[in-house]
Amino acid sequence: MNQHSRFNLPICLAVEEDAFCRSDEIIGSYLPEVIGQKTLIVSEQFLINTYKCKITEISRDFGGAEIYPMNCADFDEAVAIAKKVCIEDIKVIIGFGGGRVLDTAKYAAHISKAVYICMPTSLSNDSLASPFAVLEAVGNARKTFACKIPTAILVDTDMIAKAPKGQTLSGIGDTLSKHTALFDWKLSAKKTGTHIEDFAYAISRMSFDSVCHCDEKDIKSRVFIRILSRALVMGGLAMEIAGSSRPCSGSEHLFAHAIEEYYPEIKISHGMAVALGSIPSCIFQGQDASSLIEITNAYGISTDPVSYGITKDMFADIWQKARTVRTGRITILDEVKYDKVQLDEIYDRLVRK
Repeated sequence: MNQHSRFNLPICLAVEEDAFCRSDEIIGSYLPEVIGQKTLIVSEQFLINTYKCKITEISRDFGGAEIYPMNCADFDEAVAIAKKVCIEDIKVIIGFGGGRVLDTAKYAAHISKAVYICMPTSLSNDSLASPFAVLEAVGNARKTFACKIPTAILVDTDMIAKAPKGQTLSGIGDTLSKHTALFDWKLSAKKTGTHIEDFAYAISRMSFDSVCHCDEKDIKSRVFIRILSRALVMGGLAMEIAGSSRPCSGSEHLFAHAIEEYYPEIKISHGMAVALGSIPSCIFQGQDASSLIEITNAYGISTDPVSYGITKDMFADIWQKARTVRTGRITILDEVKYDKVQLDEIYDRLVRK
């Protein structure tokens, strides 16, 4: 993407206490033309049940918006929602939920050209503002689709404070992984002779730094929720400006993709997987991984593979497969030889004694 290319930015980013209770007021101050338009709220049934009062109130604020419980986070579901939106002349889609819901609603809005308002119930990864949607395509295989970023993002700090701790830790993990992703992006640009978007690089680095050097380590505090919200949104904007996921995704993400594709029985969130992958990536890159280990420990993110049921042989095999999951994406894995002895040593270093 050259410097003359255009990119989209959200018109509204509100990170406030009780933001969902005042969603119409907040959106109305930025996008008055949206209020009163036919609206569809996309969520999952268990979230609709869990947050019944909150979601009913949002529906009322948007003129009795229909609440749509999606069946699954796959391509067909996103297309089915888009079809409904087009046929019924719906103008606004609100995604209310975690990453699965937000990606499905975002892609449905992209296809149907509806205004998309993102209302996350957790901060588990940077998909809330990214120009991509990760959806199940065939079987368990997930595919990344390009799409338009949200028109508005509302983060309710009270909602996030009540979200399961693991989901917030996952969002921290996704942010910390930018350290190795940016190294891989520079390496790729050097090898291919392509240009790095300096502004996208700087925003992604700011995203990492804001969480890495944050004095507030209480992940339930409003101060930290604001910092993490903005960090995840910055990651999404960096991808939008770069025109690719390179500012936020490198060899550590290939490790996470290899787990998803070849070891679906391993119960680990995306953010935790990339946090775990970023430490070996850091070592492969010749960087000192000790500061990353310190940060993950400070936030209580486990980078012990045993805690996820990953054995030494599985760990080595995942890294072997990581080299092949996204052909054409140049990372440090193209530079270093596969070394089982080194991987066993890294594994031993990560295991908590």
